[in-house]
Amino acid sequence: MAIKVYGSMISTATLRVLVCLAEKDLHFELIYVDLASGEQKKPHILSTNPFGQIPVFEDGDVKLMESRAIMQYIARTYVNKGTDLISNDLKKAAEQSMWMEVESQKFEPATTRLVWELCMKRLLFGEKEDEAVVNELEKKLGCLLDVYEARMTESKYLGGDSFSMADLYHVPVIKFLMGTKTKKLFDARPHVSAWVADILSRPSCLKAFCGCPY
Repeated sequence: MAIKVYGSMISTATLRVLVCLAEKDLHFELIYVDLASGEQKKPHILSTNPFGQIPVFEDGDVKLMESRAIMQYIARTYVNKGTDLISNDLKKAAEQSMWMEVESQKFEPATTRLVWELCMKRLLFGEKEDEAVVNELEKKLGCLLDVYEARMTESKYLGGDSFSMADLYHVPVIKFLMGTKTKKLFDARPHVSAWVADILSRPSCLKAFCGCPY
């Protein structure tokens, strides 16, 4: 049976899964979920994700929620397809896992609200961002990117010398922010800027973001 992803192109979590599928060169069907109408709260989504969120993922009889868990499943189930996203070397895998945790525990909280303020409010409701909120969030992100800049002086990618799940986790949020004034925070750090240019130019990203509003 074909892989199915229930999601939206304005959902960073959905895009995260789509990039992962593209890295693995897997065919899938994207089934659009209308967030504006609240379709994510309908029974066909709630049956897999009781929290009423996307994406929802189906691969035969496997049904999953939560984008990072879905990506782990894809990487481990289709290990012999496409890009090797999780190292078989225990030390390298641990390093990748560490930066995956940094993304989910530190980067995501620092950037999700920025994406909302700078992208989604205008896209969905035609509203302007709250400048005070944006300024405060950018200060926090700047401090975090200083840590990333230091890391990138040691390694081309977060998890080592090759692109991995640790980098992939970051892709959708960064893609959205590159179309906003927050881009300056990434550009001001040369190693981070080079990393961003690298990961966003990957064929998987170009394929996954086709049709994305940013």
